[in-house]
Amino acid sequence: MSRVLIIGAGGVGSVVVHKCAQVPEVFSEICLASRTLSKCDAIAAQLDRPIQTAQVDADNVPEMVELIRSFKPDLVLNVALPYQDLHIMDACLETGVDYLDTANYEPLDEAKFEYSWQWAYQERFREKGITALLGSGFDPGVTNVFCAYAQKHHFDEIHQLDIIDCNAGDHGKHFATNFNPEINIREVTAKGRYWERGEWVETDPLSWSMNYDFPEGIGSKKCYLMYHEELESLVQNLKGIKRARFWMTFSDQYLKHLEVLENVGMTRIDPVEYNGTEVVPLQFLKALLPDPASLGPDTKGKTCIGCLMQGVKDGKPKTVYIYNICDHQQAYAEVKSQAVSYTTGVPAMIGAMMVMTGTWKKPGVFNMEQFDPDPFMEKLNKHGLPWKEIIS
Repeated sequence: MSRVLIIGAGGVGSVVVHKCAQVPEVFSEICLASRTLSKCDAIAAQLDRPIQTAQVDADNVPEMVELIRSFKPDLVLNVALPYQDLHIMDACLETGVDYLDTANYEPLDEAKFEYSWQWAYQERFREKGITALLGSGFDPGVTNVFCAYAQKHHFDEIHQLDIIDCNAGDHGKHFATNFNPEINIREVTAKGRYWERGEWVETDPLSWSMNYDFPEGIGSKKCYLMYHEELESLVQNLKGIKRARFWMTFSDQYLKHLEVLENVGMTRIDPVEYNGTEVVPLQFLKALLPDPASLGPDTKGKTCIGCLMQGVKDGKPKTVYIYNICDHQQAYAEVKSQAVSYTTGVPAMIGAMMVMTGTWKKPGVFNMEQFDPDPFMEKLNKHGLPWKEIIS
């Protein structure tokens, strides 16, 4: 009997619940909790098996502790907002329960995300004898595991890494984001950053681009260099790494709307006063934009996310590209969500499975590449995210 408490009832949370419900031999009892109970109940109504639901404010540690002690989970699976990571980790520490998330902490009042805040919990989790698995989504998450798999099976050293994320889907909206608009826009408008020969190099937002020819009919797409959190841990854990970069595709329409919104101040994260009330422009914009969870029925096309790695094996140069392609309509047919939520939710479930079955279980705070990649890679093929590799 294994019990999982899932915090967050957005698009990713919905996928996580559906996928956990498909594996009753691991997730025998499920509780879905969020600030809005009706969202949890709506997701629960879609399932073929009963689950519990609860209302909780993830910013309120005593509330979280009370819920954890009431439900008694073996693991807390956090798919709430990144601002809430530390509060949920605090609740797990107080109750002695394992923790998992899909995105690293960032402060509410600063568009800055890094692992230092969560890595600082290392000793406390170790002393408590519990596991914290960080970044168990796709990127971060599966991309970390792809790298670990390549390091284990293909390379003596990986010298160059390019993580390339393409969403070739179309939702038919003038402007919408495929995951939480507030987090998405904060991420995209931040400065770019990549690792080059032992130091970080900073770039202006979206100022670097390249064209990349994606496999299986997707074709050539323009990709923009960004900073993404998995780079921070990978440059510490990949042997011989000299350069590591992250790229993402955006449509011209998306970039045009984003530029206008930024120019008029709608992407600001500091509060402004309006009619005697403080309003954060980006949070107001989020309220106006389509809920990413609502995009599933209309989104068509595919995603392709992969790791292009160059290095050496037995003294000879080698290139390996490991990737996954996910179809938006197939994802919706299975779990009522588009592929961006699906590609995050499935790895969250698999990561939870790894910890709860003891496959990836040791005291402390860990990133995905610090565990044996093989069992995770096997589960990707089984649970909806099959991967392929091209070796040259």
